[in-house]
This record gives sequence, structure tokens and C-alpha cells, in this order.
Amino acid sequence: MSVHVPAVQTVLTQIEDKMKKTVEKTRQDFATLRTGRATPTLLDNVRVEYYGSMVPVNQVAALGMPDARTIEVKPWDVSSLQAIEKAISASGIGLTPMNDGKIIRLNIPSLTEERRKELVKVVRKMSEDFRVSVRNDRREALEKIKKLEKDKVLTQDQLKDAEQSLQKQTDLYIKKIDEMLAVKEKEIMEI
Repeated sequence: MSVHVPAVQTVLTQIEDKMKKTVEKTRQDFATLRTGRATPTLLDNVRVEYYGSMVPVNQVAALGMPDARTIEVKPWDVSSLQAIEKAISASGIGLTPMNDGKIIRLNIPSLTEERRKELVKVVRKMSEDFRVSVRNDRREALEKIKKLEKDKVLTQDQLKDAEQSLQKQTDLYIKKIDEMLAVKEKEIMEI
């Protein structure tokens, strides 16, 4: 039931790009949530002052995971060790850096049951916000498609086909967000 009107294809393609970006943003935001398991993505939003510029920590240091509950931050320039430690402390990720003079170690504590439940609520709220974003993209595309019909570029049948294509697209991206939510909830509740 795909629509072969170039103007509609353009609208659907533009909206699909927006929806893809929303799904990618969902993936990125979920990755920065602490789940009791060490992952370098926890440091994605940490910026370090390095020679007068604010740069991501992964550009001034190698990030490693010697075990499931530890992240090691090994600066390429040992003189930046203090700045990295300060940036991690100030970032609000809730981890205390341990500096041994060469490497910073971050131990990820186990989450309490109460904290796990709070995190699940946070993840559900985030995913709902992303679903709303996808629905807003759908509404925007629908308005453009209806305008095409109003301007006599589309027939009533083509409008219905375009609306169905748009709904399928929307359902697909909402399903992807729901799948990521289920995986993240399972990861959070894992002990």
C-alpha cells in the first residue's frame, strides 16, 4: 500500500529520519543510566577541561573495564589526571573516583532494590517522552500530507494510503522504543 506520489514520499522519508534520530537518542540516553554494571558509556556526558577546552573524557583517556563493577580511566597525559578526577566528581553520575597517581578507578556499587525500582520509573518516563516525540513527528507529517490533499496534489485514496504508511512507520519506531525499554528494565532489575 505504498504511496507513489513524490511529495508524500519526501514527507515520509523526512519523518522517518526524525524517528530514527529519536530511537538513536533513546539508545544513547539509556546507555548513560547506571545499572549496577560497569560500562564506559556512563562517562559519555563527562567533559574535562584540557588545555582550555572542554572535551569528552574519552578523548583524553583510555577507558577500560577490568571487571563487571569497575571502570578504569587511564589518561594519555598524566598531568590531566586531576582535571579528569575533578570532572568525574562534578558530573553528578554518583561515582567517587579513586586516583592512584596513574589511573582513576570507578567502582560501581550494587543497586538497592529501592534504587532499582526508582531507575525503572525513570526509564519508563524517558521512553514515554521518546514515544511522545515519535507521535509528534507523526502528527507533523499528517498535517503536511493533509495539506497536500487540500492542495489537490493527492486524491482521497492516496491520502488514506499515505496515512496508513505513516501509521505503520510510527508503530515500528514506537515498538523499537518499547523493545529497548524492556531490555533496559531487565538489565536494571538484574542482581
